[in-house]
Amino acid sequence: MSNSKDTSVSGKAFDLTLFLRVMAYANPYRALFSFTGLLVLMAAALAPLRPMLIQHTLDNSIIVPDLGLLKTMTLLIVAFLILEACVQFVQTYLANWLGQSVIRDLRIDVFRKISNFRLKYFDQTPIGTLVTRAVSDIETIANVFSEGVLIILGEILKLTVVLAFMLFIDWRLTLICVIPIPILLFATNVFKNYIKLAFQDVRTEVSRLNAFVQEHITGMAIVQIFNREDQEMKKFEEINARHRDAHLRTVLANSIFFPVVEILSALSLALLIWWGSREVLATTVTYGDLVAFLLYIYMLFRPIRQLADRFNTLQMGMVASERVFKVLDTEAQIAGSGVDVTPNIKGEIEFKNVWFAYNEEDWVLRDVSFKVKAGQRIAIVGATGAGKTSIINILSRFYEYNKGNILVDGTELRDFDARYLSRQVGVVLQDVFLFSDSIYNNITLNNSEIKLEDVKAAAEQVGANRFIDQLPDTYNFDVKERGGMLSVGQRQLLAFIRAYIYNPAILILDEATSSVDTETEMMIQEAIEQITKDRTSIIIAHRLATVQYADLIMVMEKGEIVEIGSHQDLLKIDGYYKNLYDLQFV
Repeated sequence: MSNSKDTSVSGKAFDLTLFLRVMAYANPYRALFSFTGLLVLMAAALAPLRPMLIQHTLDNSIIVPDLGLLKTMTLLIVAFLILEACVQFVQTYLANWLGQSVIRDLRIDVFRKISNFRLKYFDQTPIGTLVTRAVSDIETIANVFSEGVLIILGEILKLTVVLAFMLFIDWRLTLICVIPIPILLFATNVFKNYIKLAFQDVRTEVSRLNAFVQEHITGMAIVQIFNREDQEMKKFEEINARHRDAHLRTVLANSIFFPVVEILSALSLALLIWWGSREVLATTVTYGDLVAFLLYIYMLFRPIRQLADRFNTLQMGMVASERVFKVLDTEAQIAGSGVDVTPNIKGEIEFKNVWFAYNEEDWVLRDVSFKVKAGQRIAIVGATGAGKTSIINILSRFYEYNKGNILVDGTELRDFDARYLSRQVGVVLQDVFLFSDSIYNNITLNNSEIKLEDVKAAAEQVGANRFIDQLPDTYNFDVKERGGMLSVGQRQLLAFIRAYIYNPAILILDEATSSVDTETEMMIQEAIEQITKDRTSIIIAHRLATVQYADLIMVMEKGEIVEIGSHQDLLKIDGYYKNLYDLQFV
């Protein structure tokens, strides 16, 4: 579930700095933005002309019959309607096109930022929250351009022009018509403030709902295995109810505000008819003036009512923008990424007095020092929580180490360019993640430089070609979500090919045989022999059969190295490793 830090917002009615930051994304489309703004202004100026044309037609070609003028004025009114419709169509289309273009660019920035976050950020942030930020929050920002700032300016201009026309025709009728306006402005302000708070609650609950659903669908197997369906359903119902209640608060605000607008509009209309009819009878106001004012009242109240919606849209966009920019402003990359791109890394690794903690000084690694020569295979064994995986996490730069030095070919790890280093260090994890795509694309990760022939050759080296060739469509076989169409061992072999084909100087295997049967383990051991040949390899395993042929075996306990040496040397010591060996083989 999202925490308060993730969902909090400033609470400002309008944040100019945030607004300007959003508008900066429209800079590449300045010409389009300006043209769309011009169309909005044109539409606002055209609309008030129609009542004036109708007034002129009524007074000069109907009250005083003139069939020729009536035909001319009718054609002119129709032409104005067509022109106004065309302007509105083009303006609406371009405003939405602009909004979608802006959020495309913004979404690219957000996804690029998320892609560069290190694992610690994902440890602390629900994936569903990030999905909300990258999808629905950004979609809300599009409305700032399609329904927000430009439309607000247009509506304000329309109000100004309408009032000017009304005052020009008859200032007394205008004053009568605007009597309810102060009450309407007060109601609009109350509505605007309330709806902003309600929308903040909606966005918070949407984020929590997405996080809960994403997490529980991913972990549905655990829920069902432990028969927790009813309990988790109750939690979902609670979150869903809060989400419903937040939406209902926005519905309540709308259901009160819009009837108020209609009542005040009707009041203005009643005052006009009462006063205007008297003036018509007294011949101080024409029938055309009265009809024009009836149309102007509609034009006057409709923009005011829509302005509340538009400001609401703008505020929703600002709330969503603040959440999105919090992601963009988060610094969760590994600090100190250098620029060294030393060619032909040999793969010599040295840890010097390395200390590491995931949280503050709760040390997971304590003063760890060891050296691996280029081309050597080192195995790391130990109980769960001993610090084995933490070593590969900091060597791969997934996490930042706190103290000490890590050297690769004598160069400090922090001095390497992060992207270059990631290409030099290949990692095969215990939990292999496959995308819903073909075997070929899962191996190459859509790298067009890697040809199918290269993949087939690597699969043959690893021994995975034996099962791939038996699949329908072979390398084009769709493994479905998370590789659900393949067994654990088959997914593991694909991970080996993926690492092997990128030819890293350093290869890390984390518990590669912990979840497979004996027959598959033998296949994987053969694959390990192939992919670790002539390259520096770090192998983490519980099963000692996988590591006993390593050049060096390092035994860890509680974040410290307690034994280090070859398989035979460690058996002679009759210590921790010897006890592990006896438990598994004796």
